[in-house]
Amino acid sequence: MSIIFLLVAILAIGLEFTGVQSVGVCYGVNGNNLPSRPEVIDLYKSKGIGGMRIYYPDEEALQALRGSNIELILDVPRDTLSSLTDANQATNWVTKYVTPYSQDVKIKYITVGNEIHPDYNEAQYVLTALQNIQNAISAANLQGQIKVSIAIDMTLIGNSYPPKNGVFTDQAKSYIQPIINFLVKNGSPFLANVYPYFAYIGNEQAIHLDYALFNQQGNNDAGYQNLFDAQLDSVYAALGQVGGSNLQIVVSESGWPSAGGDGATTAGNAATYYNNLINHVKSGNGTPLKPGVAIETYLFAMFDENQKTGASTEQHFGLFNPDKSPKYQISFN
Repeated sequence: MSIIFLLVAILAIGLEFTGVQSVGVCYGVNGNNLPSRPEVIDLYKSKGIGGMRIYYPDEEALQALRGSNIELILDVPRDTLSSLTDANQATNWVTKYVTPYSQDVKIKYITVGNEIHPDYNEAQYVLTALQNIQNAISAANLQGQIKVSIAIDMTLIGNSYPPKNGVFTDQAKSYIQPIINFLVKNGSPFLANVYPYFAYIGNEQAIHLDYALFNQQGNNDAGYQNLFDAQLDSVYAALGQVGGSNLQIVVSESGWPSAGGDGATTAGNAATYYNNLINHVKSGNGTPLKPGVAIETYLFAMFDENQKTGASTEQHFGLFNPDKSPKYQISFN
């Protein structure tokens, strides 16, 4: 092996597995008091937020993103999945929502389904929709720029402790296996929504708050100092059981509510979680299973969304108030 080739190989390994990772923020619009799309993009830029996730092809937001240099996760909404099993419809979707913006909007990932559980009716459409969107992206010669994937929640992971024993649930395995094969074939990452908050409130007797908030001193019996790393590594372990050991995981959502439920406080827990998560991600330390591997992470979410349904906490995940004032003192870069 020549010395030049060796140096290039070492450099490539360093670029792949190390480095400080920037932090993105998810941008939901389920509110009747939110600022305009251009104002929101300006807020991202002024705060140095380098990544955004949107949950449907919001053309006003896409227009405002032109020239912003903000990396984007673009979701295919759940109610669109069935139509994209038609290859022509998938091509039309890419032609309308991706190709016109691809030169000056940094679309990085297309997420074909967010938190689609194996027992959902839409689950039957996900793989074919993935394949059709991928084919349309390749036909547009954008496969080097845009990766196509899905985003799961942690309910698809069983036996998550200790993290090294993480596996997909029996119900999820048959659903997820062909998707993993697709991601491996296409060099796409696996997106996961990782919420220590929900694990904490689901088992407050066993999970200490400091462990969920990155405040624990010293490792537990499994070698973990925080719940976020433990959850993330349980997904890595599960991927390894189904042929996905080399897949990168992108944390496509993570957050802590400021009101509406147990453990949800603005000045205390939520601010602590967001600041500690950002510092952890920016450290480049990775996790015990993936030391030194950068953790690409998107915080949830930009604003409180007063029209979201579900638990009261769902309306209180915002980092900013509707008037664009910060809810917390946070540095994103």
